[in-house]
Amino acid sequence: MTEEYTEDELRLTTMDLWFEEKLEPPVGTTFRVLVNRTIERFRSEYQEIAVLETEKLGKMLILDGVIMLSEFDEFAYHEMIVHVPLLTHPNPKKVLVIGGGDGGSIREIVKHKTVEEVHLCEIDRAVVEVSKKHLPTLSSGFYDPRVKIFYEDGAQFVKGKKNEYDVIIVDSTDPVGAAVVLFEEPFYRDMYNALKPDGIVVSQCESIYYHQTLIKRMLEFISNIFELTGYYYSLVPTYPSGTIGFAFCSKKYHPLKDLDESRVSELGKLKYYNTQIHKTSFCLPAFIKEILPDNLLQINNDLEI
Repeated sequence: MTEEYTEDELRLTTMDLWFEEKLEPPVGTTFRVLVNRTIERFRSEYQEIAVLETEKLGKMLILDGVIMLSEFDEFAYHEMIVHVPLLTHPNPKKVLVIGGGDGGSIREIVKHKTVEEVHLCEIDRAVVEVSKKHLPTLSSGFYDPRVKIFYEDGAQFVKGKKNEYDVIIVDSTDPVGAAVVLFEEPFYRDMYNALKPDGIVVSQCESIYYHQTLIKRMLEFISNIFELTGYYYSLVPTYPSGTIGFAFCSKKYHPLKDLDESRVSELGKLKYYNTQIHKTSFCLPAFIKEILPDNLLQINNDLEI
């Protein structure tokens, strides 16, 4: 069930817009966007969804007033959340994406020839539908026959699954509302059980500048669950601080020691990812390493430049 906006309400978003995002108190950021037109705006069962056509950043997907992605820089996020774990695992055949209804992560996953089956678990069907309708550069992977979509709560979806996936990617929104559970310890224990004995989880893990408390808390419990843990990041201008990070959680494989560089060529032309970026993305600034004990950064401490 969706709620459409009137023409007058749609016109309200066709202007010079400022997006405000509240971060760890008392910090917030604003982002100015010149919008040419509102392509679609409506309220789904779970959230307000809007697709805007902008002057410089291409189309943008907005959920509850927060920028989820822009065509201008989405590749820097999706290529890094996918190719780092899939090129670390020697033979990823079955992959699960939790969240990611825009399709960007799916698009990157299906580039891997080893992958035989991809499950997407997205709570809001409307996000998938609007991406298929208006964001073809992201949603192309949905039409790959290896992909199956489940419209369910991601935390509930992994409960009870055992030894099923080679890689799980948590392509979530910020820890607000229904997404809060995706940043909690029980969810990571369930994912650990859902992985095969040599499986890998990579999850969206916020900004090193604005979310240090969250990152430290998450890595503390993740390091008690997984055999190898670490943190890496990508540069995405439309996200707060221009950076977004990822928790790397592995039962066996090391993203620096087990990286298979020979498989990169099968992925075709990429815009952000390369093997040098893969390795150096685990190289963290001193201010982050100071607040995170060595045992939480087992992978990062193995980096040799």
